[in-house]
This record gives sequence, C-alpha cells and structure tokens, in this order.
Amino acid sequence: MAKARGDYGDILVKNQVISSDQLQESRDVMKNGGSLQDALLKLEYANPLQVAKAVAEFNHYEFIDLTDIEVPDEAIKLMTAGTARESNVVPISTDGLSVKLAVADPSDFGMIQKLSFIMNKEIVPVVASLEQIRELIDKVYPQDDVDNSAPLIDFSEIENEFAQADAGRAGEDTGEGGVIKLVNKILSEGVELRASDIHIEPFATRVRIRYRVDGVLVEKENPPYRYLLPILSRLKIMAGIDISEKRRPQDGRIKTSLKGRDFDLRLSLLPTVYGQSAVMRILDRSNIKVNIRDLGLAEDDFARFQNLIKRPNGIFLVTGPTGSGKTTTLYSAINELNTTERKIITAEDPVEYYLPGINQCEVKHNIGLDFARIIRAMLRQAPNVILVGEIRDAETAKIAIEASLTGHLVFSTLHTNDAPSAITRLIDIGVQPFLVASSIIAVMAQRLVRRICPKCKEPYTPTPADIKASGLTAEQIGNGKFVRGKGCSNCNKTGYRGRQGIYEMLRLDGKLREMAFKGSSAQEMRRHAKSKGMRNLLDDGMLKVCKGMTTFEEVLSTCHHDSVLDH
Repeated sequence: MAKARGDYGDILVKNQVISSDQLQESRDVMKNGGSLQDALLKLEYANPLQVAKAVAEFNHYEFIDLTDIEVPDEAIKLMTAGTARESNVVPISTDGLSVKLAVADPSDFGMIQKLSFIMNKEIVPVVASLEQIRELIDKVYPQDDVDNSAPLIDFSEIENEFAQADAGRAGEDTGEGGVIKLVNKILSEGVELRASDIHIEPFATRVRIRYRVDGVLVEKENPPYRYLLPILSRLKIMAGIDISEKRRPQDGRIKTSLKGRDFDLRLSLLPTVYGQSAVMRILDRSNIKVNIRDLGLAEDDFARFQNLIKRPNGIFLVTGPTGSGKTTTLYSAINELNTTERKIITAEDPVEYYLPGINQCEVKHNIGLDFARIIRAMLRQAPNVILVGEIRDAETAKIAIEASLTGHLVFSTLHTNDAPSAITRLIDIGVQPFLVASSIIAVMAQRLVRRICPKCKEPYTPTPADIKASGLTAEQIGNGKFVRGKGCSNCNKTGYRGRQGIYEMLRLDGKLREMAFKGSSAQEMRRHAKSKGMRNLLDDGMLKVCKGMTTFEEVLSTCHHDSVLDH
C-alpha cells in the first residue's frame, strides 16, 4: 500500500520517537479532521522538532534548527512580511542566485514555485518546525513595523485600465479585466481583515468602502465615483441577478474562493440618492464548525445547555439583536445532535451555511413559501429536531409550539433584549399564555464582545467608574485578572482581535411557568430567575472581564441597559 502524501509516521516509528500503536492512534484521531502533526502534538507523542525532522527525512530535505540563527538583511529583503506570514516560510540566506528558505511543508510544490517566481530566485527548501518559523518571522519582520493604516488596495494599479477602456483605445476585455481585478481585491481585503461584511456606499463624488471587523466598521479606501457602476455590475454578474435593474432592492448569493478557502457571499443592493449601495455578508464555512465548548459558556451554563438540547421535546429559544451570533449558537447545537439516529430539518431565511446531513429549507416569499408553511410540511417528514430561523409572527409561533408539544425538539430565535422578555414577547404577538408556559424549556440571550488581542495584552488597573458600573464585589475585584490590548499590527492597533459570546441562560422552572401562565411582567420573571442563580448578560460579561478575556468598556457598552433593568 502506497503511503499518503506527507505521511512520515513510519519514520517516527523507525527512529523510535513513537510506537506503532501510537502512530495508529494518531492516524485514527487524524480521521476526524486535521493533519498527522496536529494529532501527534495533541496526543503529546512527539514534539514539533521531532515532527519536523521526520518530515525532512521523508521528503529528502535538510532539517534546520532555527533557535539561534541570524538572518542577513539581503535575505530578509527578498520577501515581504505579509508573504512570509501568509505562506509560513522565512528566507534564511542567499547567494544572489538562490535563496535558502525554511519551510514547514516541503511537499507544497505550488507554494514553493509561486515564491520562486515572486523573488525571481531558485529556492532551496530546508525543513524547520512551524513554531520556530513563526517565531523567526516575528523576529526578522517586527509586527509593529507594519503600516496597517495603508490601504491594501492600490487603485492606481487598475486606473490605467479604466482610463484606456473609457478612451476607447483598449478592447472590452481590458476594462472588464480592471473591474474583475478591483472586485477581487476588495473581496480579498475583506478576508485579510477578517471582516464579517463589506459595505460599498455611494456619495456625491466618491464611493466609500468599509469593512466590519469584530463588529466595528473600518474605512479603508475611497475610490472615485466612476468606479461604482463597474463594481456593481461585476457583483451582479457574480451573483446571477439582473444587471439592468437599478430602481429596486436586489439580493443574491456569490460563491467564490479567496486565500485558498471557499466562501459564500450574501449580496444586498439598495437604491439610494446617489446610486445603489451594496453590502456583502462574508460567510466563511469554516467559522460555523463551532463546538459547543467553543461558544464560551461558563461551566454551569455549559452543563445546562448540553442537557437542554438533548431533551426529546420542547422549545429552546436564542434571543439577541442582529449580528449577536444566534445562528452560530443554533448551528453548534444541531451539529451536536446531528447523528444517524436523528432527523433534523431547518427552515431558514436565508440558508446561511450548508450543513452536511441536515435537511435545510429556504423561505421563498415570492411563491408563498414562508416559515409557517415550511413547518407544516416538515412535520409530515417525521423529524426529531426542527430549527426555525426566526419566530416573527403568531402563526409561526403557534405551529412551532404545537410541534414541540407533539414530541419534537424545536430551536428558534427571537429579537428581544434579554431572556425573560422572550416569554412576554410570545404572549404579546398572540400566543396563548398556557401554550408558552407548557412548551418553552429555556431561553438564552446573547451578545458578542471583542476579545483582547493576545499579542499586545497588558495588565492594568480599572477606573473607579468602571468598577462602580460593573457591579463587581470587592472580592471579585481583588481576584480579577484585568488586562487590555495596547494595540499592535496583529489587531490593527485596536487592542482587540476576534469576538466571543456573553450569555444569559433562563431555564423555566415551575414558578416561572406559573408566572408565564398568569402573564407576569418580564421584570418579575427576571427577579425570580436571578434569585435562583441566573447570571444576566452583564454578570456573565464581567466574569469574562475578571478572567482577562475582554474589557470593562466592551461589556458595559453592550450590557449597561440590562444592568439598569435589574436594579
């Protein structure tokens, strides 16, 4: 049997680094996703240097230990910091005609060939551990030297092509080529910045392009107004929608590959005074593969969440505003339940991510296929678990409740500020209180807050005003680990990188069901739940502040209204 590409496990066995049984166990772990190296390191059967030596021997390349190596300036200048970090390589020497390049994966011939073309030099690969390569990159290309304020898109590169096309001196392909290049660079920059969406907004004399990064809009480029129509036309073609329609809102979907990863882009076009405004939601398929453990729930809430989603019937609601991570939470729950023994059907508007093994239905209002109609039809499919993208009206709510009362586990979302308000919201839209009281098993409210950048975090002492607004006790303040990011190239000088959830878990007990049946207010239910140990959003956020995961400013800007309601 031929060895798979990059299979260097037998060399580790031959060199007595691991046993045959350990290699087999690592290969079994590898089947669940990830590389052999990931499995070996996770199981702690080998260290990064041992793996790198085996990779070098398997591919017949020299191994190099980068611990004390000094890289000459002429080698450093052959490659930009961005290329080194993106490719996980670092040049370590050059003789003018060739360059010795430290790589972690010498079998990636396409990458090596591309870098040879970029540097215009012959590449001599040597193998080093990925960990040491990244450390050396940070040493020879200091991150704080990177100018993150500079635009990633250089419009001058394509301006000539637009000018030639306008003047009629170039063929049609030249103008189109410039547009394609521009749109691809806009999309690539969105991925580079880890943006959740891209906004292209027309004004009187310019087009503003903004990227939403970790929930905050960042402005990067301001191309001239003349770029607007070519950009929009290209996006419409990619999304397969009517290129001539400019007076009505339009929606479409784009499938594309960027930076070696597959993305779905949801395109929304809205007519404004100065032209159509476009927003693209970037849906990264890898982001939705979230384990329940990765949601960031506190230990007690995590245990409750796991128990609740494995109930045979009832409704589990997730609440919060748009962009608060509700879809990720629900998908993580049904992924946990996605086994061959269960049939899962979803009704979504629209389907954001495609999940293997799950029957997903998309709402199509133009043919009368709404949530209520889909739920009625899906119940005839004998599902065990149902996901309803959003409960918007009494009809959808009543059908979802009927499904839960007839032996189905139902997941859905509501737009309310906190968990107790979801109970009163259902009653307000016309659902009978006794139906709400008997069907809801739990409501979880959530928000997203930015994580402190791990590269530039530093300890600090919170201000008296922050401490007062937080509601933390003297003991919590004394035991807290308060940090903040000072700003570096890793976080675009913001001090934050990535986001995580904060949660409010309301599990309905007998008293809360009685209160719902009697039509008690959300404030009364909140007070009872807190007396039974429920943490509200502010409490959970401050728990994460004390652990050094986020800051007072982030949590208080998201949850201060909730704290007012509780006092």
